[in-house]
Amino acid sequence: MAEIDYDSLRQLILERGQSMRSLTALAGPPAAGKSHIANALCDEINARDPNSAVVLPMDGYHLDDALLDSLGFRDRKGAPHTFDIAGFTHMLRRVSRAGKTDIAVPVFDRTLELSRAAARLIPGTARHILVEGNYLLLDQPGWRELADFFATTVMITAPRPLLESRLMQRWQNLSPAQARKKCESNDLPNADLVMSASLASEFTLVTGDP
Repeated sequence: MAEIDYDSLRQLILERGQSMRSLTALAGPPAAGKSHIANALCDEINARDPNSAVVLPMDGYHLDDALLDSLGFRDRKGAPHTFDIAGFTHMLRRVSRAGKTDIAVPVFDRTLELSRAAARLIPGTARHILVEGNYLLLDQPGWRELADFFATTVMITAPRPLLESRLMQRWQNLSPAQARKKCESNDLPNADLVMSASLASEFTLVTGDP
């Protein structure tokens, strides 16, 4: 597992998707910077080669809050068992075999706290599919099989105190006590699970201060 910087990663993605579709896993704990990095890579690659890159977020496969309520899992939203892993696996298989067909995928809306179906198109022209999510490399049944889809795997990490600070900032709409409870009962355990129970990635990218 070698450390890689942002510029080297962008160049590697360009090279590996030069002539055929290539899926890159951008895994890592919550608040490590996965979405920011994935979107920045996508924008820069498309600036060079329009419509050749797209981001596929795992978060689009969050189970709906009403379903989580009925299952008794609402307080653990974001843990592995609160995702539709079968649906996500099916989509990765479909995207990897798509050829020149456009495919609509769901996207999680953080302002609404729900997934919006068919909210983004993966164009048939896209060769660089940037898949981002916490558990892309999780070494658990149903999850570990995802690794077979990826030509490149990257674990995006940050020091735990920085993760904690960023996670607290996500809950600024709550009281400090409520935010602390959310972080300690769910967010940080999820982060620790990613860091302790993921398959080895090909590369590691460490993020720093916001």
